[in-house]
Formats: sequence, structure tokens, C-alpha cells
Amino acid sequence: MQILDGKIISEKLKLEIAEEAAELLTHIGRKPHLVAVLVGHDGGSETYVASKMRNCEKVGFQSSLVRYEDDVSEEELLEKVAELNNDDGIDGIIVQLPLPKHINPDKVTDLIDFRKDVDGFHPVNLGRMLRNLPSFVPATPYGITLLLKAYGIETAGMHCVVVGRSTIVGSPMSVLMSRNAHPGNCTVTICHSRTPDIKKYTLEADILIVAIGKKNFITADMVKDGVIVIDVGMNRETSTQTKSGYKLYGDVDFENVAPKASWITPVPGGVGLMTIIGLLKNTLAAARKEIYA
Repeated sequence: MQILDGKIISEKLKLEIAEEAAELLTHIGRKPHLVAVLVGHDGGSETYVASKMRNCEKVGFQSSLVRYEDDVSEEELLEKVAELNNDDGIDGIIVQLPLPKHINPDKVTDLIDFRKDVDGFHPVNLGRMLRNLPSFVPATPYGITLLLKAYGIETAGMHCVVVGRSTIVGSPMSVLMSRNAHPGNCTVTICHSRTPDIKKYTLEADILIVAIGKKNFITADMVKDGVIVIDVGMNRETSTQTKSGYKLYGDVDFENVAPKASWITPVPGGVGLMTIIGLLKNTLAAARKEIYA
């Protein structure tokens, strides 16, 4: 068993991103600029946004945070997104999910200018990705492909099983692993909460990507020897054993699955760190106008 270490690879890639951002500063006279919009005070969202802002600063980006309370109206939030769209000094916009129940997240996502949609959730970017055209790819799937590539893992011809069908991770991940690219060229099966006997499919996986949001959902009896395991799960539980007061668990029972795996991502220290890299690379591409002029 070998670890797919998101910490090592993310630090290496951040150095590369910082160099490219410095070069861009000399060419256009400003830093890449990412704006995050945060509604409410959800603990997980607070942590994720703080990490994104902190990493922007590390690589020489400008970052701005727009905050609203839980009771902000949908209309006010949409007006702010429209304002950010029209600001030429902003390259990337992210609206942290989840949003309060009275706000339709699809309305917000669809309003973000697809040329600034560095989360890769806009229908234009998802559609272009499906057609294998240049686009902003959702940050978590993008980060996973970067991790596989960094470790030189050959995926062509493998059977990839994706557990979870969200538009943020599972669905785009299945597209990326099936298309004619590296990593890719897999035969892909996608499973979800309505799939009967998921174990039947996970046992067939050469590559198993799990994004179902349930602590230790994948157990040792559900995988075959030599499987490559990508654990996207970030399940927070309160804990008296950590300074933060909580502990993170993956969707995979790491302790018992790892001995059967050829490669596996840890939680934390795996996919989460690579998600940040996907976001940073998308923001840099937006600032350089690599995808959309």
C-alpha cells in the first residue's frame, strides 16, 4: 500500500502556481483575484473558505471575502453576484455551498459569469467538460486528476467505480475518468444511494472513487486486493482529542481498507488539499484568459 499524499503534491504545485502568478503580475500589472461569498456561519463552510483565502495569499493571489448573515434575501445575493460579474478586476467568483434553504443554489450558480466560474459548476463549463472542450473543471475532480497524474498512475483500460452522483464530484468525476485523456480512458460505473448491492460493483473496481458523504461507508470486504482508492469524504465529528474540537473521517474505513489497496488517499491530507489546487489553477487560468478571451 502506498499513500497518495495530497500534502506533498499540493505544496509542490503551489510553488509552481506562485511562480506563474508572479510572472502574470509583471505582464498585466495585478494579481489574480478570487472573490468568495459566504452566507451564514456554518462551521465547515467557515473552515473551507478560510483555507481558500489563506492559500490564495500563499501563492500571491489577491483574495476578497464577501459575508452575509443567514437571513440575506435571495434577491440581495443575486444582485451581489451580478455586481461581481461586472467587475473587471475580479477573475474568479465562488459562492460557498450549502446556502440557506430560502435561496435557490441553482439560481446563484447559473448567474455567475461562466468566465469567472472557477468552481466549475456553471452549465456552460459542465457542458464543455462533457464535450472534452477547454473549461473550468469542478475543483475536486480536477484536483483528483492532478493527484493521479503526479504519481504517474496509468488509468487507461481500468474499471473505475464512482460512488456518489453529485454534480460537484461524482458526476463530473465519472466524465473525466471515461474521456480520452490522461488520467482517463476508463470503463466507468457510477453508483449511488439507489444502487442495490453496491458491494457487487465496488468489488469489481480497479479504481474506486468514493464521494457519498457517509463515514467509513466502504469497508474492507467491499474492495479487492490492489485497488486504487480515492476517498473524497470529509465527515466532521466532535472530538475532545483535537485542538479544533472535531475530527475528520473519510467515506472509506482507512484502517482496514488500506492494507488491501495499492494506493489510497488519507483523510485529512488527501483530496481536500488537492481541491484547493484545482481552485487555484482555475483562478490562474481565468486571470490569464486561457479558456475564455
